[in-house]
Amino acid sequence: MMSEFVPTRRGIVAQRGKRLEYFTIAWNSLEGMVGVIAGLVAGSISLIGFGLDSFIEVTSGATLLWRMSVDADLQNRERNERLSLRIVGICFIGLAIYIAYEALSDLIRRQAPEHSVPGIVLACVSLVVMPVLSRAKKRVGRELGSAAMNADAKQTDFCVYLSLILLVGLVLNAVAGWWWADPVAALIMVPIVGKEGLAGVKGEVCCSSFPEANRPN
Repeated sequence: MMSEFVPTRRGIVAQRGKRLEYFTIAWNSLEGMVGVIAGLVAGSISLIGFGLDSFIEVTSGATLLWRMSVDADLQNRERNERLSLRIVGICFIGLAIYIAYEALSDLIRRQAPEHSVPGIVLACVSLVVMPVLSRAKKRVGRELGSAAMNADAKQTDFCVYLSLILLVGLVLNAVAGWWWADPVAALIMVPIVGKEGLAGVKGEVCCSSFPEANRPN
């Protein structure tokens, strides 16, 4: 009975994870388009960067969908897990490099984001949606014992931080005229994002990090 129940339970949770990743891909695609278009209209590098970050997260979501599709392969699960972690890690590193480049460019050129109502609305909506999505991913990650899903949840958390950075930068620029607030806050995030990326590429986290992975369901 137990041998039949365990894969059934994993299958149910894996399907939940797939639905979360489908939503992530759809949401980030929409978020990316709105961010890039609004950024181009307002001449805002921060908004364009935020939109491109969303497209990077689409890659992460697609990677996790692939991870879920091979979850039932017990023999190759650990290998697939490590490969997924490396792919997500590369996404983190790419994100860190891009944030650093854009933030330094803003500081050197003394360019502040233009006033953008669509940008402020986008950041506010993201601050509502992303935390809920991250919590749901973490639950799935714990139940599957999936470090890759947990890494993707962390990337969703970083989207929350970036949304807050974007919002604060746009508001302070519009209200107080503090042009430097957004790039400085973004630079603070770079070492944190980069550390997560390096850990994923090195494969330092695996499913054994989750006690739930070895527990019967």
